Amino acid sequence: MELILVRHGLPVRVELAEGRADPELSDTGWRQAHQVAEWLIREAIDAVYTSPLLRAIETARPLAEGLGVRPVVQESVAEYDRGASRYIPMEELKREDYPAWKAFVDGGYGEEVDMDEFAIRVSNGMEEIIRANAGRRVAVFCHGGVVNVWTAKLLGMAPSLFINVDYGSISRFLCASTGERNVRSLNETGHLA
Repeated sequence: MELILVRHGLPVRVELAEGRADPELSDTGWRQAHQVAEWLIREAIDAVYTSPLLRAIETARPLAEGLGVRPVVQESVAEYDRGASRYIPMEELKREDYPAWKAFVDGGYGEEVDMDEFAIRVSNGMEEIIRANAGRRVAVFCHGGVVNVWTAKLLGMAPSLFINVDYGSISRFLCASTGERNVRSLNETGHLA
């Protein structure tokens, strides 16, 4: 089966939310969501899954509507920071507080993030999707961290955020029912040009 991971579009910035920050898409993010849908609608997508976070649900909406399918919400593909009270896009963090951004990309994810536990949750969720969709092509709308830890697992690496996954990008994986997993492409962005 072909597993297509789509990073959500650019969300709005949330400085401090009461409870969990779960930002909606920005205008740019909605444009990216429609560009993803226009690109993938030409492929034979059999099912659409999404993280429970609003930015992923909204990014999945144009494709799901175009296909006439209802997205399946998959808790296991939520981002590692799903409980955080703020959301600052990485490009903004890099521009505004380079030392904080650098510390983060160098592995300083914070005490509240257990990267090994996150990678296990993501891996179990992806394997569940693969088992349920043998021989099919499935789009999973998720997050940059999810794409990173899934790819790291397939490459035999420790879980980390080693790929700069762009908003609205597409990454493809071939997953055989016999257990073989292959990276087909990472961070496709041609549809966003």
